Amino acid sequence: MTLKKEIYEQIAQMAQQLASPQRLEMLEYLAQAPRSVEELAELAGLSVANTSRHLQQLRRVGLVTVERAGRQRIYHLAGDDIVQAIRCLRRSAEKHLAEISRILEHYWQEQGELPAIDFDTLRQIAKEDRVLLLDVRPPEEYARGHIPGALNVPPDQIDTFLEHFDPKGKTVVAYCRGPYCTFSHKAVSAMRSKAIQALRLEEGLPEWRAEGGAIETFSQPSA
Repeated sequence: MTLKKEIYEQIAQMAQQLASPQRLEMLEYLAQAPRSVEELAELAGLSVANTSRHLQQLRRVGLVTVERAGRQRIYHLAGDDIVQAIRCLRRSAEKHLAEISRILEHYWQEQGELPAIDFDTLRQIAKEDRVLLLDVRPPEEYARGHIPGALNVPPDQIDTFLEHFDPKGKTVVAYCRGPYCTFSHKAVSAMRSKAIQALRLEEGLPEWRAEGGAIETFSQPSA
């Protein structure tokens, strides 16, 4: 085989492991925080045995790494470049697959489309001290890393949080796991129903980190 054919063979093996909705979902969860097989199985709604098989395939092509913690095996995303690779794949799919547009359009019709901002806009209004960030992922994911200054409001606590919430004239921006995570959409919808100026971030914490955005990794009390 020529050099090009040998390299393409290896690239194709990696791409083949991405051709699974279950594995893509697992990679999204691992982009939030390292997890055990059992945790991933529960999140993905799969059996532990099936989850383990998927993870072995991802590990074989270098997409995840594993470490032992007592009797558990903890899996990690191999690098932020994997987030960028999936991000590029997602954007191409959104651009060229009509079915994705249909799915998103149907979702927005049912749930109501809400205004969103990108990372550049967030950075601009943050410089002007006009924004309050809410990380609406589960606490364990927030503790593993969040955008500096963000308050953690877990998805099941947003209604309680809003009972006494005063943004003091600032625009509230909520973010979650990624562009298809609905936690931020639900949080923004709840805030706007109470006349709070709120926006959702188009993408999530993994994309922010993959772009080189600052991250706080220490745990803070939940709001």
